[in-house]
Amino acid sequence: MKINIKVKDKVVTATLIDSKTTQDFISLLPLTLTLEDYAKTEKISYLSRKLSTEDAPPGSDPAVGDIAYYAPWGNLAMFYRDFGYSNGLVILGKIDGDIEALNVPGSVKVTIELVRSQ
Repeated sequence: MKINIKVKDKVVTATLIDSKTTQDFISLLPLTLTLEDYAKTEKISYLSRKLSTEDAPPGSDPAVGDIAYYAPWGNLAMFYRDFGYSNGLVILGKIDGDIEALNVPGSVKVTIELVRSQ
């Protein structure tokens, strides 16, 4: 499954994995969120509700470009820097290619939409 993440005048695509958490996330799309910088490592935004973590691993070790859900806080996270293992972190997918549109100081407004297959 593919999503588009619109950041100002740029569109970044990402490929999502097939999981119950990802399916629950897709049910919220389209979404417009303000991503706030967190620890100079990731952009985060709280979702309107908690996502299912059924069958999810207990935690994950995110890499640059990973899109994840942090279950304890109920937020979406997009990593622009490498980070270590975190309990409660569920990987949803990965940004395809360049993530520089997210590697900017401060907050950034994004619109996330499911790419409909042709």
